[in-house]
Amino acid sequence: MIQRPILLDIPSAFESERLLLRAPRPGDGEALNQAVLESLEELRPWMPWAADAPTPADSEEVVRRAAARYQAREDFMLLLWHKESGALVGASGMHRIDWEIPAVEIGYWVRTSMAGQGYITEAVNAITHFAFTNLGAHRVEIRCDEQNVRSAAVARRAGFALEGVLRNERRNHLTLELRNTMIFSRLPHDEATKIKP
Repeated sequence: MIQRPILLDIPSAFESERLLLRAPRPGDGEALNQAVLESLEELRPWMPWAADAPTPADSEEVVRRAAARYQAREDFMLLLWHKESGALVGASGMHRIDWEIPAVEIGYWVRTSMAGQGYITEAVNAITHFAFTNLGAHRVEIRCDEQNVRSAAVARRAGFALEGVLRNERRNHLTLELRNTMIFSRLPHDEATKIKP
């Protein structure tokens, strides 16, 4: 029987060792805008939404729309806040939700000044655990461009298995060249081998 997602009581925030992972709220746009602008050059090759620099109003619109979609159980954007400093580390979330399984896809990015410190791997592990325990997920995916070696490394560190590569699956949003997409997954029984957040 397919769940009625709107009836699910899904927390809007949870924690990992160093991070508060929280649904966006009105007013979060300024912090998001600063993090995106700082990281634009690193994000641009992989994220179509980073092709142009957003204004503060653009970023505020993003968080307000994301907050509404979270409440509607249509998409679960999460902002990653450093528990000690309160700084916005980056963003992640559970997207492309298929409630019939249920299955989700995790996306992520980290602001440039906080890269290389394990925050995204920590967030991915926490979100995966959250998806299994709070959404009843039977499958969690990570998809990334075959050339995005840093994103693929996060998937591997988080215990995701490479299932395959979709060749010529889409075009690069900047160059329009054909690109390959790597598909990684974790299933609930894989969770037993991971340390809980």
